[in-house]
Amino acid sequence: MLSDLPNVLTLSRIAAIPLLVLLVAIGAPWAEFSAALLFTLAGITDYFDGHLARERKQMSDFGRMLDPIADKLLIAATLMALVGFGHLPGLGIYPAIVIMLREILVSGLREYLAEIRIGLPVTKLAKWKTGVQMVALGLLLLGHQGAAFMGLGFLPMDALGAILLWTAALLTLITGWDYLTAGLRHAVAPPPAQ
Repeated sequence: MLSDLPNVLTLSRIAAIPLLVLLVAIGAPWAEFSAALLFTLAGITDYFDGHLARERKQMSDFGRMLDPIADKLLIAATLMALVGFGHLPGLGIYPAIVIMLREILVSGLREYLAEIRIGLPVTKLAKWKTGVQMVALGLLLLGHQGAAFMGLGFLPMDALGAILLWTAALLTLITGWDYLTAGLRHAVAPPPAQ
């Protein structure tokens, strides 16, 4: 089970986090480029672990449990590193807070609903939110220095990343509200008659 390729890919996302944070802390152009590359590779594993699990029929309760945890750990650690090391431009801490709060809310709702055996499926808009968020974080990790290291210093990576982070935060509010209302419907519904 642990050695199944989909689970190895999921575990690799968690294993990448300390190195990612270290690279952000170093802050050199090569380190920012490397952090963005590592984050991108980790994000790609998120697609392939689920795809391979379905294709190889290696879906497991362990994988279903670990995958969203790995995703949330990667996003949370990246946001905290960007905030902590001053890599978010302007008021970037506000969308970061919105994103973190939504992740905690949805995790709590899923845990509660799992206890009463109700699933909370991922919506298409939530998938779009995740995509925008991943691109935003990748661009913010790359930043101006990382872009310059690649010979792309003329591109405003910080500004593009900030715009996409605010967009992700807006989508986060919308999808968070959708999940909250869906969860509350089940929480306040009368118990089924026996």
